[in-house]
Amino acid sequence: MFADPTVADAAHAPLLTNDATILGIFALMLGWVFYTSNSQSPFWKKFYGVVPAVLLCYFLPSLLNTFDIIRGEDSNLYYVASRYLLPACLVLLTISIDIKAIKRLGSKAIILFFTGTVGIVIGGPIALLIVSAVVPELIGVSGPEAAWRGMTTVAGSWIGGSANQAAMKEIYGAGDAIFSTMVTVDVIVANLWMAVLLIMSGRAASIDKKSGADVSAINELKEKVEQFHAKHSRIPSLADLMIIVAVGLGVTGFAHLFADIVTPYFVENHPSLGKFSFHSKFFWMVIFASTVGIILSFTKVRNLEGAGASKVGSAFLYVLIATIGMKMDVRMIMDTPLYFVIGAIWMIIHASLMLLVAKLIKAPLFYMAIGSQANVGGAASAPIVASAFHPSLAPVGVLLAVLGYTLGTYMAWLCGQFLQAVA
Repeated sequence: MFADPTVADAAHAPLLTNDATILGIFALMLGWVFYTSNSQSPFWKKFYGVVPAVLLCYFLPSLLNTFDIIRGEDSNLYYVASRYLLPACLVLLTISIDIKAIKRLGSKAIILFFTGTVGIVIGGPIALLIVSAVVPELIGVSGPEAAWRGMTTVAGSWIGGSANQAAMKEIYGAGDAIFSTMVTVDVIVANLWMAVLLIMSGRAASIDKKSGADVSAINELKEKVEQFHAKHSRIPSLADLMIIVAVGLGVTGFAHLFADIVTPYFVENHPSLGKFSFHSKFFWMVIFASTVGIILSFTKVRNLEGAGASKVGSAFLYVLIATIGMKMDVRMIMDTPLYFVIGAIWMIIHASLMLLVAKLIKAPLFYMAIGSQANVGGAASAPIVASAFHPSLAPVGVLLAVLGYTLGTYMAWLCGQFLQAVA
C-alpha cells in the first residue's frame, strides 16, 4: 500500500534546494500577484474578480512543489516564517485592534467555531463508516497501522494544531506509516478547503445578501478601522518603519524567550496539561505575541497603524502564505487515494454542518469561514482567511485559533473514542 520512499525520492528529486533561491522566487511571485491585481488592465480586473489574489499567493508556490521544482518538506522556510514572521505579524495586526467592536460581533462567531469542532468530531467516524461500506477491510484492524488510529491525528490537527496532532499519535499509538500518510491527507485536504474559503471570501457580499445575514457589526468594525486610518494615516518615514519592525520582531524575540521558559515549566510540573497544548512552544509564542499586541492597542503604540503597521504585518503574512502553499503536493492524492476519499468526505461533513448552522442562525459568511479555519488551520492560517475578508478582521481569527489550541486534544480524544467504536 505504501511506496518505497527511496524510489519516491529518486523519482521526485527537486530542481532547487537553496532556500535563499526559493525565497527569492516566492518574493517575485508575490510581487507579480500584487502588481497584476492592482493593474487597470481589463483582463486582470476580470481575472481577479473571479480569482482572489490571496489564493494565487498560496497556490503558485504549491505548483513548484507539485512539479518537483522544490521540495517543500525539505525547506526551512515554513519554520522560519511561522516562528519568526508569524508572531511579528500577530503583533502588528493586533496593535490596532478594537476590543469593544469585536465584542459587538456577538455570539454567532463562537457558535460557528464550536459547530466546526463538532463537525470534525462526528465527521471522522461517519466518513470511516461510509468508506468502510465499500472497503470493509478498513475496519476490524487493531494494529498500529489501523486507519482509525491515523485519523485521530488528523482530528488533533484539525481541531487544534501540530502539537495536538502529535499528542494523538502517542495517545492512540498510531504507527509511523499511517501517520505519515495522514499528515499528507491533513495538509492537502485542509489546504484545499482553505482555497475554497478564500474563493468564497471574494463573493461574501452577495452570499450574505442572499442569506439575509446581519453584517452590521462587521461593517461597523471595518468603518472604525477606516476612520482611524483616515485620521492617523501618514507617509511613513524610515524611523516609522524601523520602529514598526522593532515592535514586531522585538516582541517576537521575547515571545520565544517566554516560550523557552514557560514550556519546560509546564512539561515538568504539569504533565496533565499537555492535552491543552501547554507543552507546545508554538502555542505560548502565539499567546504571548497576541496578548502583547492587544495590550499595546491601549497605548500610543496603536498610532503606528497610521504609518502602516498592519501593512508591514500583512507583508509578513503573505510570505507565510507562500510557505504554507509550498507544502502542498497534489500528486500525493494519487499515492493513497482511499485515505484522501475519507479526508474529503470528512471535510465535506464539517463544511456542510457549518453552512447549515450559518444559514439557520443567519450568520455572515465571515463567521462561518473563520470558525472553520480557526479549527482546521489554527493561528497560522486563520488570520489569512480573516484578512481575505478585511485586514481589520485578522485578529478575530487569531483569538478563535487560540481557543482551538486549548480544546484540540480533548475534542480530538473524543473523536478518537468514536473512531475506535466504529472500527
